[in-house]
Formats: sequence, structure tokens, C-alpha cells
Amino acid sequence: MSPIPKRPRMLGRTQEFLKQIVYGGNDGIVTTFAIVAGFSGARAEGVAGIGALAVLVFGLANLFADGVSMGLGEFLSGRAQRDLYRTEHDRLMTRIRREPPDARARLAGHLRARGLSSTDAAATSAIMARNPEMMAEMLMRYETGLAHPDEDSPAINGLATFIAFVLFGSVPLIPYFLLPPEATALVLSLVATLAALIALGLLRWNATGLRLARSVGETVLVGSLCALVAYGVGVAVAAS
Repeated sequence: MSPIPKRPRMLGRTQEFLKQIVYGGNDGIVTTFAIVAGFSGARAEGVAGIGALAVLVFGLANLFADGVSMGLGEFLSGRAQRDLYRTEHDRLMTRIRREPPDARARLAGHLRARGLSSTDAAATSAIMARNPEMMAEMLMRYETGLAHPDEDSPAINGLATFIAFVLFGSVPLIPYFLLPPEATALVLSLVATLAALIALGLLRWNATGLRLARSVGETVLVGSLCALVAYGVGVAVAAS
């Protein structure tokens, strides 16, 4: 039998932080392009002459402010998830110790619902009862959907979200570092935004193994819809 090929270490890290990369990266791209598109929409109606410096100042300020907010939000969310898990786990452990037959019956019911026969479910539940910690983890997952959070680091997840937000979110601003804020810069920003969304979709596809068209298509579609809304809001505000 041929050995199972190992995934590259980089791919493994990508999978580990895929949620943070996709969440932070997509929001960074869309949020920053919203600034560019909003300014461009307003400029199209002749509200005011907007220089490249103004676009960059607003774009970078928004980029880093929202990036920090996203990173801290991910950190606090992770901490809250841990606190909730520990609270529920302690409550469940107390109940398991006080009412072992009830805990076994509940676990057996969940196992039967997942396809085990009554005999196998009862036998498995009885075996699991010898390890209350493991029984508590299984009941937690079945009854509350909470998974053991010890492998996750809220601080690292928050940092990954911030980095993904800033790296991907800076892409729509690159043309404004090089060109005046004219139609050419907007077109190039749009192309750069599309390229960043495609890259994010490819990263998602590479990590998950989902269909290429779905991974890239969903990412580009969501980002494009948000960009169109931002541009439309800019035009609407300018016209009012």
C-alpha cells in the first residue's frame, strides 16, 4: 500500500487559519474598495475635486482602523467562546457526576439518532461513562455544538485576521499610490480588487478542495456586489 501523501506545511497552516484569512481578507478588500468606489461615485457627480492624497488618507485610515477592529473582534469572540465552553462544560460535568444514568441515556439517544442500534448505542455510552471528561465533550458537541477550544488561540486568530485584512485590503489602494485619482486609477483599482478576490478564492479552493468555480465564484460575487453597492451609495449621496 502506497503511503498517504502529506500536505505541504504551508497548506496546513492555511487550512488552520482559513476562516480568519477568508473573513479578514474579503472584508479588507471590500471595505477598502468601498472607500475608493464611494469617492469615485461622488466625484462622478462633480461634488468636489478629490485628490489621490485624500483617497489614500481615508483609505489607509479606514484600512488600519477596521483591521484593528476586526482583529480585536476575532480575539474577543474567541475568548467569549472559550468562556462559554468552560461554563457549559463545568455545568455538564457536575450533572454527569450527580446523575450518571441520565447522562448515559442522553448520550445513547444521540448515538441512536446518528445511526447506531439501541444495543450498540447503550454499550458505547456505558464505555464512555468511564471517562466523564470525554462524555462531557461528546454531549457538548451534540447538544450545544460547542467544540473544545484549547487548540485555538484567540490572540493568534485575531492577529491572522488583522494581517489578512491589511494585506488584501491594501490592494485596491495601490493604483492611487502611482496615479492621480482619475478614471484610469479607478479602473486599475477595480482590476486589482478583482485580482485580489480571485486570489482569495484560489486560496480557499487550495485549502478546502472544493470546486474551483464555486470557491472563486462565490468570493468574487460577494465582493463585486459589495463594491457595486458602495459605488451606488457614492453616486446617490452626491446626487442628493
